[in-house]
Amino acid sequence: MMEQMTLFDDRTYAAPLASRLRPAALEEFAGQEHLLGEGKMLRLLIERDQITSMIFWGPPGVGKTTLASIIASRTKAEFINFSAVTSGIKEIKEVMNQAEHSRRMGIRTVLFVDEIHRFNKAQQDAFLPFVEKGSIILIGATTENPSFEVNAALLSRCRVFVLKALEEKNLMQVLRHALTSPAGFGPQNVQITGRQMRAIAAFANGDARTALNTLEMAVMNGKISAEGIRITDEGLAQCISKKSLLYDKNGEEHYNLISALHKSMRNSDPDAAIYWMCRMLEGGENPLYIARRLIRFASEDVGMADSHALQVAVAAYQACHFLGMPECDVHLTHAVTYLAMAPKSNALYVACEECKRDVKNLRAEPVPMQLRNAPTKLMKELEYGKGYEYAHDTEEKMTHMQCMPESLKDREYYHPAGQGEEREIKERLERIKEWKEGSC
Repeated sequence: MMEQMTLFDDRTYAAPLASRLRPAALEEFAGQEHLLGEGKMLRLLIERDQITSMIFWGPPGVGKTTLASIIASRTKAEFINFSAVTSGIKEIKEVMNQAEHSRRMGIRTVLFVDEIHRFNKAQQDAFLPFVEKGSIILIGATTENPSFEVNAALLSRCRVFVLKALEEKNLMQVLRHALTSPAGFGPQNVQITGRQMRAIAAFANGDARTALNTLEMAVMNGKISAEGIRITDEGLAQCISKKSLLYDKNGEEHYNLISALHKSMRNSDPDAAIYWMCRMLEGGENPLYIARRLIRFASEDVGMADSHALQVAVAAYQACHFLGMPECDVHLTHAVTYLAMAPKSNALYVACEECKRDVKNLRAEPVPMQLRNAPTKLMKELEYGKGYEYAHDTEEKMTHMQCMPESLKDREYYHPAGQGEEREIKERLERIKEWKEGSC
């Protein structure tokens, strides 16, 4: 019995679409105009074959490996492609010995290390002496911040180029090329609307590989007719049913997003704050982590301007603990919105930090005698508690007793900002100071 052939049984389409369409020249490369535009540094280095050791840092699917492939096709040096996923110290030493032999023969070696952040310190250290004496020109690719993931000694010898997530116009360019290229779907007459292409670009979230993989899946699920292949909304919806958000709960993006949430609330922007919170939740962040950060924010950035903010934040944490996801998202939204709209004061944070600095840097002052308890006869004989003034015995409910150590008696840590409820606190503190100064 003869097997039925399909459109995708042809060997031409055995490789994934993203691999078949990998650009072979700078002119075909989409995006990264800040590095590869006419006259830009990286473009000039590649065109002149003057490559130095460098790190390509950027999110997945933005062209790090493709750039290495373009360099490999243009350089007169020996080019070695090396993967941190499958290689260890033994493989590194073998490649380094090969590169050292080539150097003695007057041949340069360009070593591309994909996912260099996966190498541990010892493995990265193995590259260092060969980079220093010029046996290799190292090109590393990483999705992680090289400041944290690449050894400082190795990083100092490399130039870091930051690749950005592709914009929608770049992704649309990639998709149009895939639909017209002979290596893509050019011969198949794929019928797809601009709206559907924009939906794929939005889903790809700056990742060209994801965009091409999604297009390939949509074509495979399209309706085949004599005229070609038609992409349906229903079929496309299955391909992009859940957005793949770039979010590493232990990596840099984790800290970027919580920073964006914190600063949006500080800037009294509830819409932005809700957006960043939802981004974190959609990326799989533990809601209790977000709730803990809200509790911190309530005192650090709202403080005495609205003391109810701390109660709201703590209540949101309890609600997240009781309910969990997905129900607790609305409670976090409640707290985030409240904190964003609350009057702001960092007076408590400033007071705490200034006081901690003094405690750390100044000598540990003894507690003034009038503030010490005297539970024993000996302590009383040593005048513990002598001069203590009980505030409740006075009409004003305060006394002129000095509570600070002598060397710090004029130090002030708390400076009310005068926002929200703290306005009244500021006025009261000023009256207290005037009373104490006027009665001295």
